[in-house]
Amino acid sequence: MVFVCVTDQGSMVLLQRRSLYSHDGGTWSCAGGALDELEDPLEGALREAWEEIGPIPTHRVVGSFVFQPATDWAYTTFVVQVDEQFDTMPNFESEEITWIAIDSVPQLSLHRGFSAAWPHLAALVQSVGIAG
Repeated sequence: MVFVCVTDQGSMVLLQRRSLYSHDGGTWSCAGGALDELEDPLEGALREAWEEIGPIPTHRVVGSFVFQPATDWAYTTFVVQVDEQFDTMPNFESEEITWIAIDSVPQLSLHRGFSAAWPHLAALVQSVGIAG
């Protein structure tokens, strides 16, 4: 789940540097993970985000993108707008969680799946600044 907040400095997204103990550890991505049985993608994204970064403030879903690297599984990433940057309470899955300017995201060492999805997600993030 990509959280976006429009600030005086422009649009910022909340990203996490994945723990070295996780898949593709040390890379940057958004909070997320596997769905529980019978869980829909938005429910799962909210649950995973809450587990990894803490309580989720009031938000508005802007859109989503499905990246399917294999025939039997896919990543569904939601972009959600929040009114202000919020504090996080990271768990063991994160080395660091921070708000990052959207123009800086491509310079980060990104998780492979997130990197493939970022051009599509960035378009959704940028639409918040236009509409917001």
